[in-house]
Amino acid sequence: MTFLKRFFRHVWMSPIQVRRAYPKATLAAIEAAIKASEENHRGQLRFVVEAELTTAQLWAGTNARQRAVDVFSAMRVWDTAENNGVLIYVLLADRKVEIVADRGIEQLVGQQRWRAICKELEHHYRKGDFVAGSVTSIEKICAELTHYFPAKEDDDANELKRARRNEQPDKPIII
Repeated sequence: MTFLKRFFRHVWMSPIQVRRAYPKATLAAIEAAIKASEENHRGQLRFVVEAELTTAQLWAGTNARQRAVDVFSAMRVWDTAENNGVLIYVLLADRKVEIVADRGIEQLVGQQRWRAICKELEHHYRKGDFVAGSVTSIEKICAELTHYFPAKEDDDANELKRARRNEQPDKPIII
């Protein structure tokens, strides 16, 4: 893709397009899916949508992966007790999805599996299916986290421990 084509896609991205893709009902479904998934594992999942990059980021050649790593760091998704935070990052103007995982889960799952989940989510988004695509990707990430970081039985018995276990907010963010 040429620089100008990418530049204009970012410039023309509007809040209306973001709200059309992620209305309140879609954001609520994503939040509910994250909340439900975290009942099954000790991992932490964040969902962030960024409409477009700044002109400075575009001039610097920032791609979706680089920006996802920046957001992962800025939102402190890495700041979990077991190093098992996972970020789903959507750069709407580029129509790209990235998953950034903390070292505790990354070394167990691997980049190839995360990339497959991203590709499937991008496929759903191309069809305009933002709810099902988002929820399905959350379920697939949940399966990985449940396999490697299953919920502990004593956590389920103690509501206070369960509240403490949720180290990251479940609500999706649009930046």
